[in-house]
Amino acid sequence: MSKIGKKPILIPKGVSVLKEGEFLAIKGPKGELKIKSLPKLKIDIEADKITVRPELSEKQSMANWGSMASLIKNAVAGVEKEFAKTLIIEGVGYRAVLDGKKVVLSLGFTNPINYEIPEGIKVEIEKNVTIKISGINKESVGEVAAEIRAFKKPEPYKGKGIHYENEVIRRKAGKKMAGTTGTA
Repeated sequence: MSKIGKKPILIPKGVSVLKEGEFLAIKGPKGELKIKSLPKLKIDIEADKITVRPELSEKQSMANWGSMASLIKNAVAGVEKEFAKTLIIEGVGYRAVLDGKKVVLSLGFTNPINYEIPEGIKVEIEKNVTIKISGINKESVGEVAAEIRAFKKPEPYKGKGIHYENEVIRRKAGKKMAGTTGTA
């Protein structure tokens, strides 16, 4: 039994959910998302809630049950209020600049990195070191944040690189000089 799938998904005011063949169309104040329904599931849409349940008690339908419920829940939350991730750039001379539909990153490489912003994603840059990524699709927001972070992951000695806002970077101790007890 799926713990997530058993709970009904509440539809907030201003959000509408329609079933269009094998797709669910979810419209809200921030935009519209379409989700493809996973196989072997029954989705019931009522006035203020959505329930997902498996058609048969077999392994694949039980596996899809919680996944589909999470996808619907994230889509409903995304069209009501956007998802956001914040990245912070640390390091001397490291910075980001917004250039139209591109983010230009200077991360200590010979050439700057140009990253094309995908459709449906908004990027804001504050003080050249804070990148705020937002959008209605949780998966896309996380993917864009991960791709930008992958250009220069934080290193463990000084913490230079790109990291998430609340990410804890475990620091390592640097090399230490050997004791002065030896004869030289």
